[in-house]
Amino acid sequence: MILFVASCGHSANDRFQGYVEGEFVYVASPLAGTLESLQVQRGQQVKAGDPLFALDETMERAARDQAKAQLVLSEAEYARQEKLLRTGPAAQQDFDRARSTRDQDRQRLRQAEWNLEQKKQTAPQTGLVYDTLFRQGEWVAAGKPVVVLLPPQNIKVRAFVPETRVGSIHYADTAQVTVDGVRDPFLGRVSYISPRAEYTPPVIYSRESRAKLVFMVESVFDPQVAANLHPGQPVDVEFKSK
Repeated sequence: MILFVASCGHSANDRFQGYVEGEFVYVASPLAGTLESLQVQRGQQVKAGDPLFALDETMERAARDQAKAQLVLSEAEYARQEKLLRTGPAAQQDFDRARSTRDQDRQRLRQAEWNLEQKKQTAPQTGLVYDTLFRQGEWVAAGKPVVVLLPPQNIKVRAFVPETRVGSIHYADTAQVTVDGVRDPFLGRVSYISPRAEYTPPVIYSRESRAKLVFMVESVFDPQVAANLHPGQPVDVEFKSK
């Protein structure tokens, strides 16, 4: 259920201009490759663990298979040297060498399996697919984001409050956010008050002149409320102390 509060008359001096900000999650593979499949599209809602995309894994699968085969050989040699050591004729250094080779091959296999797993990426959090940055068949460099997610808990409102008013606002105060076209404001709570003043907000949606010296105040919302707010959207904010 979305939380609203009934609108009532307030002085314009109690309202502060601001905008909706989103902290995006950029999903990438640490390995390069051709984008083999893109399993989501813009505007889609995904849950944590849902598949997002897959890169071509031909080389990684071959490397994994080769590492498996090599480990079979080194395991067999280690077992042979261990048996010989117990019966006496094998040298300790031959046994140690076989054990070291086996351990290295195990590590190579673990690395090869990890590389193969990294060619498929899933959603780390529940949220909105805000953007997709590559098309199927395109080459993706290592570490380059393919999908941009916006979890609802990462949506916040930034308002800019004059120096003369910021002292009346406190952490966890209620924030009433008004959006054009929506009759009733959304309820949030103050999560951050900047300790330093800014002379010019990074984005200004003012309909009138304002004081130059302002403090940024951030507010957060429950996920079901945040889903109705969109990054870049201009808003008016009123703060209510508890």
